[in-house]
Amino acid sequence: MGKTLLVALLLAMPVQANTPADDQETCADKEQRILERLQEAEAADNQGQVRGLNKALAEMRDNCTEEGLAAERQERIAESEAEVKERREDLAEAIRDGDQGKIEKREGKLAEALKELGEARAE
Repeated sequence: MGKTLLVALLLAMPVQANTPADDQETCADKEQRILERLQEAEAADNQGQVRGLNKALAEMRDNCTEEGLAAERQERIAESEAEVKERREDLAEAIRDGDQGKIEKREGKLAEALKELGEARAE
């Protein structure tokens, strides 16, 4: 009975966008992360990585905007929501068919899709 309740809750849970978090990554955060990796590469005298990170830093400075980051986050969330919807439909079909093996497999896939959605919303 408990597993049936879990499945019912997973199928009934609405897929909704969370409000933007205050701790979402900014262009300054991205720059800081690249600079930290650049320092590590320089300390390790890894010239190939230094060149790549300098290129990434220049591109990030030229192209990064807060609006662009927000749009990318929204796109990832929308893709994850679509995946969750598809996984719920697959699970519902398996439940209608009564195939316990398929039900368990699709429950796992739905759980993974929900996890990815949570991660996309947390970014």
